[in-house]
Amino acid sequence: MARAVTFKGTRMTLIGKPVKECRRAPDFKLTSQDLKEVRLSDFDGKIKIINFFPSLDTPVCDLQVKEFNKKAAGLSPDVVVIGISKDLPFAQARFCSINEIKNEIVLSDYKFSSFGLNYGFLVKELNLLARGTLIIDKSQCIRYIQLVDEITHSVDFGKVFDKLQDVLKGCSFK
Repeated sequence: MARAVTFKGTRMTLIGKPVKECRRAPDFKLTSQDLKEVRLSDFDGKIKIINFFPSLDTPVCDLQVKEFNKKAAGLSPDVVVIGISKDLPFAQARFCSINEIKNEIVLSDYKFSSFGLNYGFLVKELNLLARGTLIIDKSQCIRYIQLVDEITHSVDFGKVFDKLQDVLKGCSFK
């Protein structure tokens, strides 16, 4: 059976190769707000919180980006928060400017669908990303995956930041 999430109760198929915890994170190719190519390897040496979501033009995504931006302000310099959606880079730049998003790097998967396909989070029927969060440690190992079953629901921020503390302490967990 295909992997799936729901959108307003309707089943949606996830395509791409699903990632697993304790495995090496696959690379991705995204587009920055100034139209430059950005890869996972550009963040080597950092713990990465990947915040992925369908579109900045929805209330839940808006909240998610703002909350991660707020939390990122108090994190160690060893941690980078990366937001990924399929919104155009121009829309992302406008959103980040209006909402003073300065602590989270917001990137677009619109051009290559590289993140969505390489991580198994691309929603086939919508050609948008599902909603969730990943934590990838400094050695590019996936330490935490949170995929939200219903796209219109928010991520569990408490769980993300609890797991981040484990990664910062160097703990091993599943």
